[in-house]
Amino acid sequence: MTNLYKVKQEICEIGRRLYQRGFAAANDGNISYRLSENEVLCTPTLICKGFMKPEDLCIVDMEGNQIAGQRQRTSEVKLHLAIMKARPDIRAVVHCHPPHATAFGVAREPVPQCVLPEVEIFIGNVAIAPYAIPGGQEFAATVLPFVHKTNVIILANHGTVSYDETVEKAYWWTEILDAYCRILMLSRSLGRVHYFTEPEAQALLQLKQVWGLKDPRLELQNCELCANDVFRESWRQSQVCPQAFSPPLFQSSGAPGETCTQGQSGGNGQTPALPAGSSGGASPGIPAAIPPEQLEALVQMITDRVMASLAQAAT
Repeated sequence: MTNLYKVKQEICEIGRRLYQRGFAAANDGNISYRLSENEVLCTPTLICKGFMKPEDLCIVDMEGNQIAGQRQRTSEVKLHLAIMKARPDIRAVVHCHPPHATAFGVAREPVPQCVLPEVEIFIGNVAIAPYAIPGGQEFAATVLPFVHKTNVIILANHGTVSYDETVEKAYWWTEILDAYCRILMLSRSLGRVHYFTEPEAQALLQLKQVWGLKDPRLELQNCELCANDVFRESWRQSQVCPQAFSPPLFQSSGAPGETCTQGQSGGNGQTPALPAGSSGGASPGIPAAIPPEQLEALVQMITDRVMASLAQAAT
């Protein structure tokens, strides 16, 4: 059985983290947790997430009707409920406005891949959902094309939403994404971003399989691993277009959902150089053969780095 008071305390703790990290200014953001088949605990509207108390929280049914709580439930609860309905395995949802990840949504800039092992392992491709006025069913529906392929989504001109089986895990994906977006911006300000080669990217995907983690890139045919292929078809509707970052191996033309010239300059008038072993044309997909000794070394190196990062985060 769910310990209601313990979950309330956890939501308040995550609210404090959101506020302290600048992910939720003033009364921004909202958090929810599914208590049962038809009951969802959620944060109230018009309250600072950094100073909530357990008694401030509300309970709604799966249609958003408030059934408990002295304060009025969040106006964006329909977003949370839409995710829970689409993904029965999801129990917790966190929505906030982390500044670096939100900046990508404001710029409609796809988040480049093949840069950090931890991000490739735990997040992968990041979708940018189309903009809609917050609060209504239309807004909630913007995330539905993406919820089965990722656990964190950027909301165009709004913020982010992340979700998992616990409030803590749901929050993690937001924190990882915003830290990654900040690193990308800092690296870009230094002049360039160096991407993984195709063998290195494939080794990460194989490591995810070993760990039992899914990645939608494994389901694609002729996928260019570092080219944001998974959600590219949604770019036209979301008005997403690469301007600041030009990852290697972009499809040269005719890409589904293409809204602008691919492989354009990275914002400084120069197209970033491709890593060794990569080419600018269409990729035939994930390389079929890598020498076993090279693959084993790559997987071991990546595993060591990921585990070291997790150990450091835990302390």
